Amino acid sequence: MHDVLSLCNMLFPAGHTVHVDGDLVHGTGDTALGPVAVVGTCNRAGIGVDLAFALAGHVLDIVEHHPERPILMLVDTQGQQLARRDELLGNAGYLAHLAKCFEVARMRGHRLLCLVYGEAVSGGFLSLGMIADRTYAAADAQIRVMALPAMSRITQIPIQDLQDLCRTSAIFGPGVGNYVRLGAVEAAWEGDLAMQLQQALAVPPAGDLRATLGAQRGGRTHAAQVIADVLAAP
Repeated sequence: MHDVLSLCNMLFPAGHTVHVDGDLVHGTGDTALGPVAVVGTCNRAGIGVDLAFALAGHVLDIVEHHPERPILMLVDTQGQQLARRDELLGNAGYLAHLAKCFEVARMRGHRLLCLVYGEAVSGGFLSLGMIADRTYAAADAQIRVMALPAMSRITQIPIQDLQDLCRTSAIFGPGVGNYVRLGAVEAAWEGDLAMQLQQALAVPPAGDLRATLGAQRGGRTHAAQVIADVLAAP
C-alpha cells in the first residue's frame, strides 16, 4: 500500500497540487492528456457525515469551475463511519448525496475514474469508488464487503464453509483478484502507474460494463443475462 502523496508522485510525474486535510484528499494532477481533478480519502478513513459532505463539496466545485475535467477518486476507506452521532445525523443520506454529486458530474461530461490504493469496504466504497465509470485497484489493495469472521457471525455459517466457498466463488471472496473476476474492478495496476492512468483516460466512455465483464471472467455468471432479459421484456 502506498502513502497517498507518494502515490500521486507516481501517478503524476509531471506534477500535482494534491493536498491532504486530515482524511480528505483533494487537488489536481497533470497528465499528458491534460489536468485531472483528484478527490479521495486516506488513513483508512471512515466516511461519516463531515467527510462525505466535504467530498461532495469538492466534487461540486470541480463541476462548477472545471467543466468536463476528468475526476480521479483515490480510495482508502474502512467504509461508512460507525458512530452514533453520524447515524443519528443520517449518514446514509450524506453518502447518497455524495454519490448523487458524482452522478451530476458524470451527466455534465466529467469522466469518473477510481483507484483503490489502500482499503475499500462496504458503503464507503459504494459512494466513493464503485460510482465511477471505471474502477481500478493497486495490486496490493484490500477490497471487501465484509471480513469473513464478521460474515460468519452474521450469517451463522461456519467460517470454514465460507473459506471453502471463497475458493470456488468470487462473490464470497475478498481481495482485488476476486473483484476483478466479478467485473467490479476493471484491472489491477502495478508498475508504471502514470502510463496506466493515461491509458484509462484514453478509453472512450462505454456505459456500465461490469456485469458483462463479470460474465466474461467467470465471476458473476448470471447478472448480464438477467439485465439483458429485463431490458428485452415488453
